[in-house]
Amino acid sequence: MFAQRLKELRTEKGLSIQALAREVGIGSSSLCRWENNQADVKGSQLITLARFFNVTTDYLLGLED
Repeated sequence: MFAQRLKELRTEKGLSIQALAREVGIGSSSLCRWENNQADVKGSQLITLARFFNVTTDYLLGLED
């Protein structure tokens, strides 16, 4: 669920993976792996993304709608 929500939020803002990486200070390779379900996100990075998109970490993880 995280991969899908991350991609949806990113595309809704019209950002490429590289642009989002610059905005939040996370490597673009990490973002790419997360969106493709190839790696797990760390807690601090999850919080960074939730703050950027103005959503909860539970929303990003698919625990709430």
